[in-house]
Amino acid sequence: SPKLAAAKHQDEAALKKNLCVKAAKEHSIPQDLNKVLENKVMETVLGLSHVKLSVVERTCSGDADSEGIVSKSVSSHSDLIPGVYEGGLKIWECTFDLMDYLSEAEIEFTNKTVLDLGCGAGLLGIVALQGEAARVHFQDYNSTVIDEITLPNVVANCISEGRSGKDRKASRPPSKKPRKAEGSPDVLSRCRFFSGEWSQVSQFLSNSNKSCLKYDIILTSETIYNPDYYSAFHDTLAQLLDRNGHVYLASKVHYFGVGGGVYLFEKFIEDKNVFKTSLVKTIDQGLQRCIMEIAFKNSC
Repeated sequence: SPKLAAAKHQDEAALKKNLCVKAAKEHSIPQDLNKVLENKVMETVLGLSHVKLSVVERTCSGDADSEGIVSKSVSSHSDLIPGVYEGGLKIWECTFDLMDYLSEAEIEFTNKTVLDLGCGAGLLGIVALQGEAARVHFQDYNSTVIDEITLPNVVANCISEGRSGKDRKASRPPSKKPRKAEGSPDVLSRCRFFSGEWSQVSQFLSNSNKSCLKYDIILTSETIYNPDYYSAFHDTLAQLLDRNGHVYLASKVHYFGVGGGVYLFEKFIEDKNVFKTSLVKTIDQGLQRCIMEIAFKNSC
């Protein structure tokens, strides 16, 4: 009957949706840090080392990419495959906007607990580490991004050859040759790495055997491009942000083809009536971009 057919269709759609939910996973930091940097070629941007993506695309295959996102991204010529690959292999321009703002506004990271949400390359979290944050946690949708991009970038910027935020501008750019890690620096003990969907990661952290985590600062860039994700994103912020914490979000004003953007997300937040927002910086070069600060309505 039509009713039974409709019910079956709904059940299949619900099952498909559940299958697409990417479970949360914590990634351990290998004892041998040379394994993390093996076959990696580093480049530099704004004084920070990062993995050269073209080399990852050539070397990351088979077991190194269990999700298959590298080959899917290359074959489809797409930086975004919703529910499969969420763009973490690429460093997006708003990341640099937020890095600039954190420096200009002299955001204080000392002794703070920081989350780099939708971290991709992890550059924002690395800036927080160099700012003497007490703990910095990195999250990306894809486990391949964490293992092949984020973790190597953090290690490369924290090993003995790495530079502090104070002297990196004055020092020589890092070599493009694979570097060797000398021991396990103390800074890595302040880091944790997670992959999975936002709702799954926030639940994982809340149920962790370690203390229930609340973050003083959440850094996030180019994460509000898809309105379908707004509810999970909003709930994650509400669950993980400290009552007096701050979110610094960098975004394009509008994402053509996907439909999200700053003003749509502002309206979403306003309707939820949990957070207050302010646009603290607007960048007009090229596509208009903004930095948004978010805090709880009843915060100090």
